Amino acid sequence: MIRPQDVILFQGDSVTDCGRDQNATAANDGLGQGYVFLVASRLLEARPADGLKFFNRGINGNRVVDLYARIKGDVINLRPNVLSVLIGVNDTWHEFMRGNGVPVPKYERVYREFLAEVRSALPDCRFVLCEPFVLRCGVVTVEWMNEINARQAVVRKLAAEFQAKFVPFQSAFDSAAKRAPAEFWAGDGVHPTCASHGLMAKTWLETVNPSSP
Repeated sequence: MIRPQDVILFQGDSVTDCGRDQNATAANDGLGQGYVFLVASRLLEARPADGLKFFNRGINGNRVVDLYARIKGDVINLRPNVLSVLIGVNDTWHEFMRGNGVPVPKYERVYREFLAEVRSALPDCRFVLCEPFVLRCGVVTVEWMNEINARQAVVRKLAAEFQAKFVPFQSAFDSAAKRAPAEFWAGDGVHPTCASHGLMAKTWLETVNPSSP
């Protein structure tokens, strides 16, 4: 899926942001310390002649409505060939934390409008939709699960609707939790550890670009 000269843009919340330099404007610069950096470093090392350009525009705390609000400056104006999106956990967490979440029907509507607007502006852009995920520890309680499951189903449906790659992060973490406790992968149940970002990068690459070394 990743072709020579591609511009690959990662969008999302703190899991994608992961300490990126928000003042960085050049490709392959200030990508943060998480899965975005690991994906980019792997592909850039393997394909140095391909002119790949990576951007990270994740922002801490974003919900789907926040992502949609910055669609022009942080997505369309960058003219990506590949757009990878991971959004949804804050739409639930913010409701439990401060009553400011995004209900699942609105999440689906806004997410679909976001993708449709990008597709209209950039008809050749290929989408990668990442499954929002949690681990059952920290702030994550059983009350979260029906909503999280519903958001995961929405993303899977949108991936089919927009002919996108669907990255099964929850499945990857469910399997990982059999190898080590949930806290090893995300102490608060939401934010990945170093090991988790490695798992996410591996899962993303295996799904999106399975021919990568």
